[in-house]
Amino acid sequence: MRRGLVLFLLANLVVLGVLVHSVFTLLTLLFEDCSADAIPAIDIPAPNSEQIAHLPQYIPKIIHQTWANKSIPEKWQDAQKSCLKLHGDYEYKLWTNEKSREFIQKEYSWFLETYDNYPYAIMRADAIRYFILSFYGGVYLDLDDGCERRLDPLLSYHAWLRKTVPTGISNDAMGSVPKHPFFLRVIDNLQKYNRNWHIPYVTVMYNTGPLFLSVVWKEYLRSVTTEETRVRILMPDEYGDKPWRFFGVYKGNSWHRNDAKAIFWMGQHWMLVTFLGFALAGSLYICGFLIYRRLHLRNTNYNARTSSSGFWPWNRNGYKRLVKHEV
Repeated sequence: MRRGLVLFLLANLVVLGVLVHSVFTLLTLLFEDCSADAIPAIDIPAPNSEQIAHLPQYIPKIIHQTWANKSIPEKWQDAQKSCLKLHGDYEYKLWTNEKSREFIQKEYSWFLETYDNYPYAIMRADAIRYFILSFYGGVYLDLDDGCERRLDPLLSYHAWLRKTVPTGISNDAMGSVPKHPFFLRVIDNLQKYNRNWHIPYVTVMYNTGPLFLSVVWKEYLRSVTTEETRVRILMPDEYGDKPWRFFGVYKGNSWHRNDAKAIFWMGQHWMLVTFLGFALAGSLYICGFLIYRRLHLRNTNYNARTSSSGFWPWNRNGYKRLVKHEV
């Protein structure tokens, strides 16, 4: 009994260790507040401040956006125009489906097969933004992100991302110098994370979307050694309803399906979901132990009965079994 119990516990600990290791980065994201790399409000000059002219510029003045073709939907035209109007001295690149594929084929041919085989168009839209930032540098903006002020202060960092709620970072607005090590790591991990999770929202989010980017970013933090390799984080307070905010968010996210509603609910109640997850794991462990104990005891009792009738010289009634031909 004791040996079997020890083996059972060790086997469960090994399985538990493998599971925890596989989701460890996701678990640590739940407690990541991004404060170590946050861009403090005090470091963001007010719009039209003279301090902006004295800031260094690392990120090139390029704005990237993506859409299927050159016909921008009406609901996003105001957002697009707000950025163009404020940044007349910036180069503007609209990446259509055709242009994006030609770019991948020419510059990153090793990725073309993966790119073509993505099951959802939004995954190609996610992937292309990482490649163009790594190649050209500049600022990427989703079409539903309008500009409330010039982005010049954000060009003074080597790379930046936006924090999202409840945890992790978003990929709807990003900035980078060309060949930044973080975005090099991102594009290098796209094939590694390319799996079909059979739930569209999860497949998109964890293969190419914000969850994928958050996991890669969390793992990347361990390798940061210099200011040039650092990725700064724009906090929610700096792009919310503040007068000095950079972005105004218009209606978007047209790719979401019905399965997203459940995911959004889980995101809003992530502490409850985490608790229920651990409770379910504990319940399964206890059930497994009880099943093992019952089967083990049944086997033990069976062996005991077999031993008492077949191996011991006396049977249950106290009579001695005689060897064959014994008189």
